[in-house]
Amino acid sequence: MAKDKSIYTCRDCGGTSPKWLGKCPHCGAWNTLEESIAEATPAGKNRFQALARSQPVATLADIDAADVARTPTGQEELDRVLGGGIVAGGVVLIGGDPGIGKSTLLLQAVDALSAQMKVLYVTGEESGAQIALRARRLGLEGKQVRVLAEIQLERILATIEAEQPAFCVIDSIQTLYSEQLSSAPGSVAQVRECAAQLTRTAKMGGCTMVLVGHVTKEGALAGPRVLEHIVDTVLYFEGDTHSSFRLVRAIKNRFGAVNEIGVFAMTERGLKGVTNPSAIFLSTHGDPVPGACVLVTLEGTRPMLVEIQALVDSGGPSPRRLSVGLDRDRLAMLLAVLHRHAGVACADQDVFVNAVGGVRISEPAADLAVLLAIQGSLRGKPLPRGFIAFGEVGLAGEVRPAPRGQERLREAAKLGFSVAVVPKANLPKKAIEGLQIHAVERIEQAIDTVRQLT
Repeated sequence: MAKDKSIYTCRDCGGTSPKWLGKCPHCGAWNTLEESIAEATPAGKNRFQALARSQPVATLADIDAADVARTPTGQEELDRVLGGGIVAGGVVLIGGDPGIGKSTLLLQAVDALSAQMKVLYVTGEESGAQIALRARRLGLEGKQVRVLAEIQLERILATIEAEQPAFCVIDSIQTLYSEQLSSAPGSVAQVRECAAQLTRTAKMGGCTMVLVGHVTKEGALAGPRVLEHIVDTVLYFEGDTHSSFRLVRAIKNRFGAVNEIGVFAMTERGLKGVTNPSAIFLSTHGDPVPGACVLVTLEGTRPMLVEIQALVDSGGPSPRRLSVGLDRDRLAMLLAVLHRHAGVACADQDVFVNAVGGVRISEPAADLAVLLAIQGSLRGKPLPRGFIAFGEVGLAGEVRPAPRGQERLREAAKLGFSVAVVPKANLPKKAIEGLQIHAVERIEQAIDTVRQLT
């Protein structure tokens, strides 16, 4: 018997190579090529079909385009991340660590949507009895929720055609396999083929499809990166499984804003939306403590208050710089700016910085709050009660403005904060009631202002 021919497929980009290479020749990633059996090209009719019926070429201005209709899922925080609700024919990919709550959230959404449309929950990881047991535990009736336990793609597509659901959940895409391919479920070829066929079905029939995806140990979605390009929306579940709070973040959204987040609390009755997430990310100190500074950050369209904590302690010959929730390289850069332009030296000190609540802050507007927290810990003096700060710090020591500064200040004033140090360009034209605002242009001005206040 002839030996099956092997090919090597990149799990990041999906590119193929006839032999194993340390570096993918298509995307340049290292150690991503995986061996699989080369698929024979089927004779006859091509199994790929168009997403929609062919139309003549038209001028863009003449094409009739109405606003996309959205249907709420019954979970306000999930609707916020999706951009207002689900869209007919939209395909959503949601990924996260095992046990973080993906299936729980989707089962709650399916049960809420079943009151207004036909729904189908396809599970490849659990039996129907296990799904029913989870629904009873969450207090869901599930009287109109249709459940299918199947992993063969062709049978799932036949069921979708027979049931004609308006909302369908596939849990998970890594468990499915197609008879057209001989590779195992979860392989790059199977994941890509199954996702493409389900996306095609969603676009042609107007069914909203939600695909649950596994993640690698690095936190990225397992399978080829082309999976993220096929779908309309990519959501990531974030948070520590030891904490009761979960964050759902939109990485890609063709129907809404990216980097929008929804905050959930895990309870005995499932995931509940948190309407005031700022309360989670603020520590409850009786009195102000040294090394703590509250930052007004912007996640999508929502301003949130997050406490930045810094601890500066005497280090050895090689001091450590460690940050949780913030970029470590940016921390090293900010310490150099603090030394050069403000005269605050931390070269022989260990510096630890933490964002309270497990939130990850990627925007540069956190720079000023980080530096003020470090300076407060080094001096051993707390910042005034009700103090907030935000602003980007450049290498020349300048404090640059943050986007939508007035919204940040109004959110802080609404939550009872009374003192703010902000970039001069973010100084509002009209005074905000109850908030004393100090505008600064350079980091040394900010340090001097804080020393006068304390």
